[in-house]
Amino acid sequence: MPTEIILLERIERLGKMGDVVKVKPGYARNFLLPQRKALRATKENISYFEGQRKVLEAQNVERKAEAQKIAGKLEGLKVMIIRQASEAGSLYGSVASRDIADALASGSQITIARNQVDLNDAIKSIGLFPVKITLHPEVKVQITLNIARSAAEAATQEKTGKAAIVDYKADGKKAAKEQAEAALAASAPEAGSEEAVA
Repeated sequence: MPTEIILLERIERLGKMGDVVKVKPGYARNFLLPQRKALRATKENISYFEGQRKVLEAQNVERKAEAQKIAGKLEGLKVMIIRQASEAGSLYGSVASRDIADALASGSQITIARNQVDLNDAIKSIGLFPVKITLHPEVKVQITLNIARSAAEAATQEKTGKAAIVDYKADGKKAAKEQAEAALAASAPEAGSEEAVA
C-alpha cells in the first residue's frame, strides 16, 4: 500500500517541493524520510510544512546558488584516473563513484559526496566516459572521465577521443587477410613462367 509524503525538495520523476505524492513504503522509509527529503503526509506535518515553507524555500534557493557556483567550476572538466589494465583495455578492478569523487577532490580541490556522482555501474575499461554530477536537485553538470594506464596514454586518448587499446579482433582479421593475400600471390603463376605463356 503506497505511503503519502510531502516533498521537502524537488525529486526527479517524483515532484517539486511541497507536492504530496504517493510512493512505495520502502522508498519512503529507507531513502526519502532518513535523507530528510520528505515528511509523512499527516495533518500535523502538512501544517508544519506550510508554516516552514518560506524558510525551506529560502534554504533551497541558497543551496541552489552555491551548487551553481560549483557547477561553473566543474562544467566540461576533464578528470584523469590512472589504473592498471590489460592490453585489451579491461581494468584490473573498476572505477566507482568513490574513485571519481576522490579524483575530483585531489585534482580540482572540489569536494563532492560520492552519492552526487550519477554512475549506474562501475567502469571496467579504459577510455573516455561522460559522467553526470548532481550538485542539487535542480543543478546537474557533466564531466569527462579519462581512465588510462599512464599520463601519456591519457593525453593520447584525450587527443584522439578514443580508448588506447589493442583491438585483437581487428588485428586478427587484418593478419588473416594479409596471410590469405600472400598465399594467393604465392600460388598464382608468375608472368614469365611457362604456365603463364600457355
